[in-house]
Amino acid sequence: MTRLVERVDSGDLHAATAGIWSGYAYSKPEQLGLPFEDVDIQVDDGVAPAWKFAPTAGGPASSTWAVHAHGMGGKRAGVLRGVPVASRLGCTSLVVSFRNDGEAPPSNDSRYSLGQNEWLDVEAAISYAVDHGAERIVLFGWSLGGSMALRAANLSAHSDRVIGLVLVAPVLDWAETLTSNGSASGLPKAIARAGLRMLGSDAGRWVTGLNQSIDLSALDWVTRAGDLKTPTLILHGINDKSTPVAASERFAELRPDLVQLVRFVVPGHSLEWNADAEKWESSVTRFLKSLPAD
Repeated sequence: MTRLVERVDSGDLHAATAGIWSGYAYSKPEQLGLPFEDVDIQVDDGVAPAWKFAPTAGGPASSTWAVHAHGMGGKRAGVLRGVPVASRLGCTSLVVSFRNDGEAPPSNDSRYSLGQNEWLDVEAAISYAVDHGAERIVLFGWSLGGSMALRAANLSAHSDRVIGLVLVAPVLDWAETLTSNGSASGLPKAIARAGLRMLGSDAGRWVTGLNQSIDLSALDWVTRAGDLKTPTLILHGINDKSTPVAASERFAELRPDLVQLVRFVVPGHSLEWNADAEKWESSVTRFLKSLPAD
């Protein structure tokens, strides 16, 4: 099969001997063709860079802000796919970085905590938005970012301003997700379960390198479905082996009053927009228009 190379974002195409497939449709904010600026958000150990996009509808200083958080091992560029639809609907967008993603300041242990602590950088972004005129907040969370968004909506000092969540292939139950990934890699379930116990144990920190053990039960939003208080849209591929859709389905079944689930037929993880951008954006449009205006 021969494919056209439409652009090269980094590296020398003629000299390269290897490459990677990525779901990123945009690698730089300029590629969206939308007005934006670089901003710094004050976080615990310094400043985290972010991109702020002005809306293309709703006036120059929209009071509804969308905060976009990427997933584990990713970069801000990965969530640029969600900015155009938010912009068309009159939202100011803030595309954020967070600890240990290589752009924001690292944590003391330089380890991901599966959203347990990363959400604090989303909280810092929410505070920035409020300080700059945001009256309503919609959180867009991709994969790990979905777990962070749920935690922020639940714990934020500004939770009363968070009017909606848009979650893309979210991690709703880390125990199930990690076990599923272990099984897919050929890891025996007994070993996977031992690893989970280590993550949740203070005694296991000498192996994990974490400064703090992880409370997996606090990150299990299927079990904690009753704690949800924010209208939520989930966009999830049915063939996602990294973050199985089953958890999203159970979550939606438990909270039909607040959760809408839109399924996509696409292999891979967080590729829903790539598979059907029109369906993705129309689903988000309907959801955001259904949220309270004030």
